[in-house]
Amino acid sequence: MDEILFNLISAWPGLMGRPDPELLADCLVLIDFLGDAGTLIDVGSGGGLPGLPLKLTRPELAVTLLEADQGKGAFLVQAAARLGLRGVTVVRERAETAGHREGLRDSFDIATARALAAMPVLVELCLPFVRVGGRLLAMKAGAEAEVASAAPAIEFLGGELESIVPTPSKLRQRGQVVIIRKVRSTPPGYPRRPGVPKRRPLGG
Repeated sequence: MDEILFNLISAWPGLMGRPDPELLADCLVLIDFLGDAGTLIDVGSGGGLPGLPLKLTRPELAVTLLEADQGKGAFLVQAAARLGLRGVTVVRERAETAGHREGLRDSFDIATARALAAMPVLVELCLPFVRVGGRLLAMKAGAEAEVASAAPAIEFLGGELESIVPTPSKLRQRGQVVIIRKVRSTPPGYPRRPGVPKRRPLGG
């Protein structure tokens, strides 16, 4: 199945420049952090990474792939169908608007993000989807300074830094997973309207 997914990613025009076969293995560093999670949202899913490899490894997981780009969203729908995956939902919408939708906000055990944004922006886009008691898993590298700069945003948005765990892979020798636990509901009004989190990061 992993080979089929990689071939689908490679063949889809404009999806990814030169995909590396190690991409899928790199995504699986998150498996050890899922615990008994039943629901997961992959924010800014792009080519379905890490959401689809995690679903292939944990078939019982209900996975939502959130992607604003319509072409990439079409790929995600086709990939899930070609892989015969049940329990995969594709939402073609920006995180800033989807984060206010009933059924998505405060709804997931886990949110994942890979190559999405700098940490102050990432937490605003992702934490609103996580239920209190759930966790955000952000794939990063050398993230200590980024996380320190995001500390006020993490606290304001209802999160608490749990740990930064080294997760080296063949693709990313300095790979890390930043684990943020949701301890309070995100204040109403966040995330802010499309484009604002990137232009005016919290704490910036």
